Amino acid sequence: CTHVLCLSQTATFVCCAAGIAADQLTVLQAPQYVTFREGRWPISGEKVPDLVALTMGFSVQEDLGWPGLQVGPLFERPRATALVVVRGVNSLEFSQSSMSYPLEHPVPFTLDSVSNTVHTLFVDDTPVVLQLAPSEERLYMVGKANAVFEDLPVTLQQIKGRLSQEGSVLNSMPLNSLSRSNEVDLLFLSEVQVLHDIAALLLRHRHLAKDHSPDLYSLEFAGLEEISRQYGMDSQQFQDAAKILAEALQKFAEDLSSIYSSNAVVEVVTVKTFETALTRKSRSILQSRQSENEDNKFNLAYKYDFDYAVIFNIVLWLMIGLVLAVIVIAYNLWNMDPGYDSIIYRMTNQKIRLD
Repeated sequence: CTHVLCLSQTATFVCCAAGIAADQLTVLQAPQYVTFREGRWPISGEKVPDLVALTMGFSVQEDLGWPGLQVGPLFERPRATALVVVRGVNSLEFSQSSMSYPLEHPVPFTLDSVSNTVHTLFVDDTPVVLQLAPSEERLYMVGKANAVFEDLPVTLQQIKGRLSQEGSVLNSMPLNSLSRSNEVDLLFLSEVQVLHDIAALLLRHRHLAKDHSPDLYSLEFAGLEEISRQYGMDSQQFQDAAKILAEALQKFAEDLSSIYSSNAVVEVVTVKTFETALTRKSRSILQSRQSENEDNKFNLAYKYDFDYAVIFNIVLWLMIGLVLAVIVIAYNLWNMDPGYDSIIYRMTNQKIRLD
């Protein structure tokens, strides 16, 4: 019995330790009509884009099946959604209270599907869609963001060069154990500078937050991961960097909520390491058609779209209704009695004309 008790206590300790060290999804800001429930419900990393889509009021192809998000009102949607992915740490300690949920299967993901939905539904309003991943040196800006964020650094060298310009965070925050001359420290501080610059640009261009189209901000930071590799997880540099980043994210969430009049959702995903590398499928325009034939060598039919059944029923019953309406109208016109119709037909009578 003693051995069984010790084993159970050990298992409990391991489970608690695993729960503490688990990757997390943290909600820093959310409007009152977007309700996140308190609990430790885990969510899979591949479902994060669906969660972002649902919080923005969009539909998804598959049911999320996650009890952490309650169904909100039909005619209210956030005016902005920001998702920040922080690599190299399981969780961050924020000064204010926030909702946190365990993140299972931390596979790489993008918000390209959500961005495409925004462009499709609000093509005339040109919403702001900003996707930044300095680790891949890519920055996607469309719509109004082209004019407002055109000076935002894109590559790693540009972001690090921003620290030497006016308004740098090096002059406004204590660095503690971080160094101004170390390449790894500057990479991390440059990402903090990006958060500051995005909020500053939005504060100067508040008109972007007054339209009816929702805005999307997707940011990915890897500076903290590089600091952990350089100094270690138990180093003072890593602890100071984690504290600085947590305060910067908290400030960014507050600024975004203020700019959008408390109608913004700000979420932070902290991931120690991704299970697989992020790969983007591409195809060369010089690719031969032989590969297409190999993929469909059995001459199989193409897969139907998710909305095929809905569209088919709408078209089918609309056509049946139109055909029946034409038949009924034609039958009534053919058998119409002019004597019971309007005065136009009755004025043709010779007797009425003589009177």
